[in-house]
Parts: sequence; C-alpha cells; structure tokens
Amino acid sequence: MPQTSTTQTSTPQTSTQTIDGKAVAAQVKAAVAEGVAELRRTTSRVPTLATVLVGDDPASAVYVGSKRRTVRELGMLDAHRHLPATATQEEVAAVLDELAADPAVSGILLQLPLPAHLDEGALIDRIPASKDVDGLTAESAGRLARGETGLRPCTPSGVIELLRSAEVPLVGANAVVVGRSTLVGRPMAALLLLEHATVTIAHSRTRDLAAVTRGADVLVVAAGVPGLIGAEHVSPGATVIDVGIHRTPSGLVGDVRTEEVLGIASRVTPVPGGVGPMTIAMLMQNTLEAARWAGTTL
Repeated sequence: MPQTSTTQTSTPQTSTQTIDGKAVAAQVKAAVAEGVAELRRTTSRVPTLATVLVGDDPASAVYVGSKRRTVRELGMLDAHRHLPATATQEEVAAVLDELAADPAVSGILLQLPLPAHLDEGALIDRIPASKDVDGLTAESAGRLARGETGLRPCTPSGVIELLRSAEVPLVGANAVVVGRSTLVGRPMAALLLLEHATVTIAHSRTRDLAAVTRGADVLVVAAGVPGLIGAEHVSPGATVIDVGIHRTPSGLVGDVRTEEVLGIASRVTPVPGGVGPMTIAMLMQNTLEAARWAGTTL
C-alpha cells in the first residue's frame, strides 16, 4: 500500500510499519479536488474558505499562507482577511459576522492563537456551525459529543483517516489518548468512540502513565511534551500515533521517542510527515463539505 513502509530494528520483535501522512494527505486532497470540480460542474457553487488572521505572528502567517495556497491548488476560492494586532474584540467580531452572513463564503477559519487582549472562545463561537471548518465552536463540540452531523476538528479527523488508511481495527479496540486539550485530545476521544473503540484519556495528572498506555491497542499521543512516550509505554503490536511536533536544536521531534518503539509497535507515525500533513488536508475536506451544505441548516 502506498501509505506504509516497513522498518525493522536489528533484533526486531515486531515489523513496524511507518504510516506515511504525506501520501494519505495527497489522496485526501486529490479526492477534494475531484469533489470541487464536480460541485462547480453540477451547481456552479465554488467552495470558498475565508481565513482571518489577527496580528503579525510569523508562525501564524506561515500556517495561513500554506492553507490559502492549498485552497487555490484544489480549485477553491481564497477569501482572506488580515487585521492588525491592535484590532478590538468588536472589530474582529464584525469581520466574522460579515463572513458568516455572506452566502458566497463556505467556511471560516480564525487563525489561533489570537493576541492576548482578545476573547478567543467568544470569537470562535460567532462562527456558524455550518461554516466552522476548524470544528472548534461550542455547537460543533456538542454535535460531536452527541454523534450528530457536523464539521469535525481537523487534526483528530486526520488521525482517524490515517488509522483507516492503515487498516487499523478500531471496533472494540482499546484506545488511549494522552492529552485532554479541546483542540485535539477531547475531540480525538469522541471520534474514537464513534468508531466503537473503548477509550481512555490520560493526562498530566494520570498516575502511572505507562500502566495506562500499555493497555492500548491504539495509542494517540497529543500531550505537547517532547519525548514523553517511549518503549516502556507501548505494548507489542500497538499502533502509535504521534500528534506532537517540537522544534529542537537537533531538529523536529514528537511526543514519542520513535526509535525506541520501533520493533515493538506494529505501526507508528513519523515526525515530521505523519499527522501534520493531514491537518490541512482535512481542512480542505471540511471546506468542501461545508460548501455542499450551503444554504441548509445542520
């Protein structure tokens, strides 16, 4: 299969497949491009993503630029708004309200983090659930928790897509999510529950983390702690998904000490090149889905 390769240690216990996030993301984006072309042909609607950037944070500017570039590559329209770092709560809210009311705008993405003087949660919740391509509003979170139709957070959705591509059995599997953030950990657990896995959430106050994670058939690590998970945390044959990414003097690393788990885990995601590419791919998929729902009430 194009999305996996096989890596073995010198004395392997298990043949460890590396799940290729770049390959899977490319497949998702190709499918989105086909869907965009079909939507334009059959309805004349063009999916349009509005990105809203407040301030001049260099990392945020890079992320938004990458998203905008991918939007155009896939045949969608790019509607970008850039506000100064001094923008008030009311000014940002007015832009979001304008985009929410614009029928030509399929999806709205408010780039995070925002300047410290702004109320992030209140602004996010101004985005209608039908245009919430990041899946972060309270309504979207509620729809996910209840298993109702809605747009799902991009990174956790990308993890599910990776697991499917690698044909990882989820029904009845023991899944452990390390991390409880509203961006990844909590929606990740909810998505795994919808796949009929038995889910445990571990976090910074979990006693004896290794004892919890060793019971996992599927281990998703999104703790934001470099090298938190090693060989002692992984049971033979488990699938390990590393959501973390950290810049260090020796390069980019994840939350998992990957070299240690080779030969133990059956599948792992690399850093970089694993979960990361999936986030933008799933954002594009959400934007297409939002365009298909245009004019409807979720």
